Amino acid sequence: MRRMHLIELHEQSWFPGSQRDVLTDELQLLLSLTKPYQPLIRRLRGALERSGSTQIVDLCSGAGGPWLGLYPQLERAGSPPFDLVLTDKYPNAGASRAEKTAAGSRMRFSQEPVDATRLPDSLRGFRTLFNSFHHFRPREARAILQDAFEKKQGIGIFETPGRHALTILMVFLVPVGALLVAPFVRPFRWTVLLWTYLIPVVPAVLFFDGMVSCLRAYSPKELGELAEPLRANGYQWEIGEERGGWLRLPITYLIGYPDRMTEEPNLR
Repeated sequence: MRRMHLIELHEQSWFPGSQRDVLTDELQLLLSLTKPYQPLIRRLRGALERSGSTQIVDLCSGAGGPWLGLYPQLERAGSPPFDLVLTDKYPNAGASRAEKTAAGSRMRFSQEPVDATRLPDSLRGFRTLFNSFHHFRPREARAILQDAFEKKQGIGIFETPGRHALTILMVFLVPVGALLVAPFVRPFRWTVLLWTYLIPVVPAVLFFDGMVSCLRAYSPKELGELAEPLRANGYQWEIGEERGGWLRLPITYLIGYPDRMTEEPNLR
């Protein structure tokens, strides 16, 4: 099946911000409960160490994505403490209230819109994108990789959407999950119940956008084609799929980082 770049509703500028916030809050809670990225802890930790970064800049964060759960998991795996900056083109208005749950003062949510294809020089560190790279057309996707490459910053792209039968089947369960977790979204607000139950916009959009996300997702081969021109000066790329967790869903990853060992002069 070829990649199809269809429209996802929640990323459109006309999509109401209050509904987008509810959607990203419920997605974040579902990610925290299911922990789909746990199999990639070892790879992420290794990339951080090899890149020499002490800060992670998460792009397209929504309400924080998997980071509320990932940060303590990385700490338990032996990763040195690092600062974490969550960014988004449409910052979640309520996300900063819960931002210190996982990492204390080391975690903050940028309230300024951030363009993932061209980061300001003030945001330096290892970049991550969870379940968001498929939002970008090939030209924009390549620009994201090239910006990290040219600025010699590491980058990790991790996607659970994919053109797999099992993944597409699981999309049918996402709206059900949203209905179950909505009362537990914090901070509590009536708009969550309004857009989930009374006027079920969020479950409907989660299903529609989930299907579109699977059709938009890049395969490992397509990711390799995007990264192929960006191999120089010791910059390394790792591409593949991992399976793990109780869902056993394939997770596509693309990890790039400047190899500090090749940059440092041989002092012997």
